[in-house]
Amino acid sequence: MPVINRIAEFHKEMIAWRRHIHAHPETAFEEHQTSDYVALRLHEFGVDVHRGLAGTGVVGTLKGNRADGPAIGLRADMDALDIEEKNEVEHRSQNPGKMHACGHDGHTAMLLGAAKYLAETRNFAGTVHFIFQPAEENEGGAQVMVQDGLFEKFPVESVYGMHNMPGIPVGEFAVRSGPIMAASDLFEINLTGTGTHAATPNLGRDAIVAGAQLITALQTIRSRTTSPFDAAVVSVTQMRAGTTWNVIPEEIVVRGTARTFSSRVQSHVEAEIRRIADGVARTFDVAAKVRYEHHYPATVNTPEETGLTTDVAREVAGSGKVSLDKDPMMGAEDFAFMLNEKPGVYMWIGNGPRDGGCMLHNPHYDFNDDILPLGASYWSRLVETRLQDAG
Repeated sequence: MPVINRIAEFHKEMIAWRRHIHAHPETAFEEHQTSDYVALRLHEFGVDVHRGLAGTGVVGTLKGNRADGPAIGLRADMDALDIEEKNEVEHRSQNPGKMHACGHDGHTAMLLGAAKYLAETRNFAGTVHFIFQPAEENEGGAQVMVQDGLFEKFPVESVYGMHNMPGIPVGEFAVRSGPIMAASDLFEINLTGTGTHAATPNLGRDAIVAGAQLITALQTIRSRTTSPFDAAVVSVTQMRAGTTWNVIPEEIVVRGTARTFSSRVQSHVEAEIRRIADGVARTFDVAAKVRYEHHYPATVNTPEETGLTTDVAREVAGSGKVSLDKDPMMGAEDFAFMLNEKPGVYMWIGNGPRDGGCMLHNPHYDFNDDILPLGASYWSRLVETRLQDAG
């Protein structure tokens, strides 16, 4: 079953929504105009609207032609990134230094398209909650929505998310059961020695040398202390020390991120970072202080819901257009906080080739408007399939 005809009819309207949101990007917890725009569209469709979860979150509730069935949630993220857009298009960002470089504008438009269609047809039994989430990028808006009572106020049996993916052809989907996105942890290590003149290093305790050894030693976590069959990444991304040429500074700060798929490996990596920092500090006679923060958990799809979404995607795109063997990604996704509470699935929809190196978070990236009807049709068929009207 291809793209729904009625959704194809208002494709241009969806493009207009998407490009309006793209031109007015707002970052984490500041999505005031975006949430106003989403709420207005939902009101126009006849969907009940609740606002205020996580500050700028919007939840639209729609009951089918029979309201006594189960409830499910569909989630789209609304926030942009702190990136200066380099596209020269009519709908380019009007907010300097902010840009929809991850396609959340398209995610929002696709879910709005599904809401419009389902509000017209209501060909399902039960309730669907359209969850428009703020602050996916780095700030954990999904976690805040859950903490604010998302699933107490809007109980669901399962919850579903979808993200566009450059590199997957237009017209195709990809999904897998189990981990699909990694847990993302942050670490900061302060090494404090004794500062001294660069000409007399023997009179101090050099935190710079200790830091250099620390950075090298951290790479042995993956290469020497974890099983080759366990996925893990430890990346140092910041090193800060010193202010002048001829002074060995007192302190060096090393920061980075760790990515894993299981809580067992996650705990192991944290313990090893602490052990290595302590060992390096002892070796070089400096003091070490470690801060380790569990940021986003792993995004894990449940088997039954993966089977359901696979079948729906095949109905919409075709049997040969849904990949089940794409490798999971070491990037993180805060939809994981919702999947920690409810069974569900995180699906990838193809955004086309990476022309010009335009992966996500690139200043030249732009969401592919051609896939809007496909995504909205997937959402709509998922509701109609999961909430089938037995009457």
